[in-house]
Amino acid sequence: MESLISILAGLVVGAVGGYTLFRYVLKKTYNRILDEANRESEVIKEKKLLEVKEKFLNKKAELEKEVGQRNQRIQQAENKLKQREISLNQRHDELARRKSELDSTQSRLQNREQALNQRQGELEKLELQERAKLEELSGLSAEEAKARLVESLKDEARTDAQSYINEIMDDAKMTANKEAKRIVIQSIQRVATETAIENSVTVFHIDNDEVKGRIIGREGRNIRALEAATGVEIVVDDTPEAIVISAFDPVRREICRLALHQLITDGRIHPARIEEVVAKVRKQVEEEIIETGKRTAIDLGIHGLHPELVRIVGKMKYRSSYGQNLLQHARETANLCSVMAAELGLNPKKAKRAGLLHDIGKVPDEESELPHALYGAKLAEKFKEKPEICNAIGAHHDEMEMTTLLAPIVQVCDAISGARPGARREIVEAYIKRLNDLERIAMSYPGVTKTYAIQAGRELRVIVGADKVDDTQIEGLSNDIARQIQDEMTYPGQVKITVIRETRSVSYAK
Repeated sequence: MESLISILAGLVVGAVGGYTLFRYVLKKTYNRILDEANRESEVIKEKKLLEVKEKFLNKKAELEKEVGQRNQRIQQAENKLKQREISLNQRHDELARRKSELDSTQSRLQNREQALNQRQGELEKLELQERAKLEELSGLSAEEAKARLVESLKDEARTDAQSYINEIMDDAKMTANKEAKRIVIQSIQRVATETAIENSVTVFHIDNDEVKGRIIGREGRNIRALEAATGVEIVVDDTPEAIVISAFDPVRREICRLALHQLITDGRIHPARIEEVVAKVRKQVEEEIIETGKRTAIDLGIHGLHPELVRIVGKMKYRSSYGQNLLQHARETANLCSVMAAELGLNPKKAKRAGLLHDIGKVPDEESELPHALYGAKLAEKFKEKPEICNAIGAHHDEMEMTTLLAPIVQVCDAISGARPGARREIVEAYIKRLNDLERIAMSYPGVTKTYAIQAGRELRVIVGADKVDDTQIEGLSNDIARQIQDEMTYPGQVKITVIRETRSVSYAK
């Protein structure tokens, strides 16, 4: 019995000890797991704090960069304003100085005029005295002497004029062919062109204004990505169903327009997709540029062009000059050059080649400070074009000396293509001013009563008073008006001046 009690007591003591040991081990494990969890939470917390801090620093750096750029733009604007103010002050000082010089000059002229008037009075008195003495000595009056002198001078002048005319006719017959070519070229060179507006924006039409929000994207990320990828400025404003793409480079505007069209059609608009579509469209446009250049060269029958020149010719498709498509203008100029060269007995193929390439300096891959004619000649020389072609390109705006007959042919054909009716746009104000200037110049001549500029400024009709201008004077009047218009004005094509003199007699039967 006692042994049974001892066993039971031992079991109880063992159970109590086992439970105590188990509880101790369990608590120790719990505390260890808790400590590890606390340590991991601290690590995660520190990691998150670092990420937040990094994002904050990045955002702060972006804001500081944007503020710096705005400050820089403001500083540049202030510098421009200061320079403009300095320039205006200098002009004001210069005007004041010129005014004082004019005042002093006017004073001197008035003094001289008074002295001249006094001298003229004295000379008239002396002239009367001398005339009286001559009449007394010769026994003829002044009118009789004048009549005899005029009659003798008429006969002498008539003989000399007839002899001079005969000499000119003989010389003209000997040099007729050479003189005809020179006259044709010099006459057509008088063609000039007006300044007009160039395109710098493209309007992209959309079906509804909800698309604008998708194009802008969250916080503007889509539109910023598109602008960065294409190098243009996209203006999304209140204009209904339209987005404006602004850039000086027409190729960039075309890439942006095509990319926008694909993005809107596809429906997926996000930065990664935008970059993918822009890269694809850029490649397509480059291929189309090269294909356009090749097709143009084949159509015109021009062979052996350097691949870079072919690409530059293709780029002309996306460029306009004074509102006229540059590629179309180059094709017209090339065909005109070929025709004129054939008429003058020159090589039409070279002329056509020079006409096609004359404006390649307007579509450079990199900016140049040279005028487009000189830069185009430099490009042609770089790509192994012949010297006469390079000279024709560089001299078509008189910025280089002409060394061959190809140069004036390209110059006049360039002017003809730009001056033909409908080729180029011109500003309404400039157009009205040109018509007013035509009428003003004609009205400044004595005897003119009315003037009318008609046919868009290509004809000027001048009506003179029959009692003020006779029939022998109207031809000289029309020539004088034409010469003054040619010297003082710039106009496309030519202006026909028609002087009208008529006598009207009106009676009334009562």
